[in-house]
Amino acid sequence: MNVEELKTFCRDFPGATETLHGAPSNILTYAVGGKNFAYFKTREPEQWRFSVRVAPDRFLELTDVPGVKPARYMARFHWITVVRVSEFPAEYLTELVQWSYRKAWDSLSKAQQKALGLPPPQGYLPEPPV
Repeated sequence: MNVEELKTFCRDFPGATETLHGAPSNILTYAVGGKNFAYFKTREPEQWRFSVRVAPDRFLELTDVPGVKPARYMARFHWITVVRVSEFPAEYLTELVQWSYRKAWDSLSKAQQKALGLPPPQGYLPEPPV
C-alpha cells in the first residue's frame, strides 16, 4: 500500500474529514467528529510518515518493529509513527487504521454520534468479554 492508497482509505471512512494544516505543524489529519484517528507529516524530514493510535497493549509490540516508532508528542496517548508506509504490510496497516477510527468514534458523545447521522462502525474493536 502506498501513501496515496492509504490517504484514500482514511478519507473513505464514514464521516471522515481531511484537514491540511500548514506551517509550523505541516500535517494532514483525518478525523471523525473532530477526533483525529490518523495523520501524515507533509514536509521534510520524514515526509509522508504516517501516525495512528493503537491499543495500549500493542504499543510496545509495535514500537519494537523496524520502521515504527513512538509518535512525537503523541506517544503518551499510544500513537505510533510508520516511517515508510510502502514497507509496512497493507493488511496490518488497514487494521490499525480501522481500530484508530473506531476509538475516535467511541470517544464522541452519543449526541455527537447522532448528529453525524452515521451508523456506528462494526468490528473494528474487540468486543468486551462477557
